[in-house]
Amino acid sequence: MPFLLFSAAILASLERTPLTGRWRMILLSPHEEDEISSQLAGSGWYQAVGEVIAKDGPVKLIPPSDWRFAWVRDTLRHLETAIPLLADEASLGSTWLERGPDDIPLPPPTDYPLRARPTETEMLRWCSQIVCHHSASTVVAPISPHRIPGPPYSLIVVDDPDSCNAFSFGFGPDGAGGIVVYSGFLDSILRTVPAAELRMRSASEPGSEEASWWSYLFGSIATVHPPVQRYHPTREQTSELAMLLAHELSHLVLAHHIENLSSRMIVLPGTLSLLGDVLRAVLFPFTMIFGPFVNDAVAEMGSAINIEQIAKLGEFCTTRTQEIEADVVSARLLAHAGFDARRAVDFWERKHSVDSELMECTPSTPRRTHSDSLAMRLVGSGHPVQDLRMQKLREELNRWREERTAARAALADQAQQEQAAAAAS
Repeated sequence: MPFLLFSAAILASLERTPLTGRWRMILLSPHEEDEISSQLAGSGWYQAVGEVIAKDGPVKLIPPSDWRFAWVRDTLRHLETAIPLLADEASLGSTWLERGPDDIPLPPPTDYPLRARPTETEMLRWCSQIVCHHSASTVVAPISPHRIPGPPYSLIVVDDPDSCNAFSFGFGPDGAGGIVVYSGFLDSILRTVPAAELRMRSASEPGSEEASWWSYLFGSIATVHPPVQRYHPTREQTSELAMLLAHELSHLVLAHHIENLSSRMIVLPGTLSLLGDVLRAVLFPFTMIFGPFVNDAVAEMGSAINIEQIAKLGEFCTTRTQEIEADVVSARLLAHAGFDARRAVDFWERKHSVDSELMECTPSTPRRTHSDSLAMRLVGSGHPVQDLRMQKLREELNRWREERTAARAALADQAQQEQAAAAAS
C-alpha cells in the first residue's frame, strides 16, 4: 500500500516541461508555489540573495547609476520582451519559414508552449473530462487564465573581477525571481570583443528613493563604489551579454528552481524514509529475536550514509539536464529577441575553454567548485558534460534548419499540386 500511494503521488506530480516537453516531477502545488514566491517578492529576493553572496564576507555591488548595471538591466529587459512569444509562437505564422540563409533564423513553433502551471481545480476538471471522454486526445489540456509569472525580473551586479559567472534564483512575480551577474564576466566581454571608443561621462545619480532602497537592502553587507568611466557597448558586446542572460533567464522561465526544491526537500527525503521503513519491516522478523537494540540500530543505519553527498549527486544529474535544457530554450529567447542564436555555440565553447566547470542555476556555487566529492567522482569530470551541451545546442539549431527546409518543401509540393489541379480543371 505505501508503494501504491507513493507511485500515485509520483504520477500525479508528473508534467511536461514547457518548450522542451521533458517529463519532470514537481510535488509542490500551485498554492505552495505561491507561498514560496510571496516570501521572495519585492525586497525579499534581494535580502535572500544578499545573504548568499555575502556569506564569504562583504561584497561590492555595482549601483544602478553605473553604466554596467544599466547595460545588463537594459539587455535583460529586452530579452524579457520575447517571453510572451514563447506562449504563442504559432501566432507568428510563417515568419520562421521566410528567413533566408543570411537572416537570423527563427525557431519552428514548439509543441509545448509556455503556460502557467494549472491550479488544482483546473487539473481536476481536466481529469474528469478525460474520464468522461475516455480519451485524452479529445480533451484540451488545462490552461491557466493567469499570466506567466516572472518579468520583470530582479537584478544584482556584483563588482568582482575574479568571478566570471552568473546565476539565477527564485520563482514567481513581483521580482521573486532574478539574476546575479559578476563583473568578471563583463570584463571578459570587454577584453575579448572589440570595444567602442571609451567615453568619459558623468554618471547620473539615482533618485533618493532608489538610493535609500539600495542602501537599506545592502548597506550593511556591501560596499558600493561610484563608476569612473562610461561608454556605449557595441552590438557584439551586447550580444555576448545577452547569451549569458538568456541562459539564466531560461532557468527562471522553466521554473527549474521549483523543480530542484521539490527534488531536494520532498522527493529525496521521502524516498529515503520509505526505503528505510521497508528495510525495517523486512528485517524485523530477524531482528526482533535480538531485542529492540538491534532493531533500533537497523533504523539508524541511514545515518551512516552521507545524505548530503547523495543530494549533491542528484542535484548534479538534475542540473546537467537543466543546463542542457536552458541552452536549448535560450536559443529561442535569443532568436525572438533579435539575436543570432547560432553564435551561442561559439560563445559557450569559448567560455568553457576558460572555465570548464558546469554553470549552476543555483546561488550555491557562483564560483569554481572542486570535483573531489562523491557525486563528482561518480559522474566524472565536467568536460564530457560541456561537450554534451554543445552537441545538444548544435542539434537544436540544426533541427530548426531541417524543419524549415522540410516545411518549405511541403509548401512547394502543395502549390504544385494546386496548380496541377487548377490546370486540369
